[in-house]
Amino acid sequence: MEAVAVTYVEQFEKDGYVVIPDVLDAELMAEFRSHVEWLARKYPNRRETLDHTLVQFDPFWLRLVADPRLLDIAEQFIGPDIALFASSYFNKKAFEGEAVLWHQDGVYWPLEPMNVVTLWLAVDDSTPENGCLRVIPGSHKLDLKEYFVNKEVPNALESQIDLKHVDESQAVDLILKAGSVSIHHPNIIHGSNANLSPHRRCGLTIRYIPTSTRISIQPWPCQFLLRGKPIQGINEYMPFPKYAEGASIQFRGMEAWK
Repeated sequence: MEAVAVTYVEQFEKDGYVVIPDVLDAELMAEFRSHVEWLARKYPNRRETLDHTLVQFDPFWLRLVADPRLLDIAEQFIGPDIALFASSYFNKKAFEGEAVLWHQDGVYWPLEPMNVVTLWLAVDDSTPENGCLRVIPGSHKLDLKEYFVNKEVPNALESQIDLKHVDESQAVDLILKAGSVSIHHPNIIHGSNANLSPHRRCGLTIRYIPTSTRISIQPWPCQFLLRGKPIQGINEYMPFPKYAEGASIQFRGMEAWK
């Protein structure tokens, strides 16, 4: 396992991303899909993004992002003291899911320093046809660049990086089976095309930080200590939500969350 982990870290340092197949089991992924559908019914006006402001009320969501298999991956990149900065579902509906234009994540985030890793967990199979994530390998070696507003074409962020920084001929499609994970650097240039297929493309982003990274906007609605020790004076972590009938989906192990 150590040799495999080193290989992933080396690829990440070289290319700014890595793909790890078959991380989570089919039973949990079935609960995952039920969770997305439950959230979509509960928040029908939230277009394609179910964002980090909802996590604090949702024990199943915290159970997901704190899964030891995911934390074991994150630990290889940011160390043993792990906190959650943000997590969002990007839920591209069949035939109408919007594009995400080329961008760097870190330019949007209030983190000091910008020491963070994103795990993108495929809820559905993610393919070029339904708008999978695309990355420009090696672009994580660029500094963070300013973005500008773009509402001329439908896109989920309504913004993008200056295209002079993007060599789209180098783009790689991150094709994932449900339950697999891609990992990407906060500086890597990435995006995704619109979903014009008959198949939904849903993924969960999880932004993990070491406890030495400060969230500079406070109060922040999604700061949870997931593993290891906090550092005094850096972040004040929130208590995990409790399971309450009707306020969350039912899930395996929910008794431990009451």
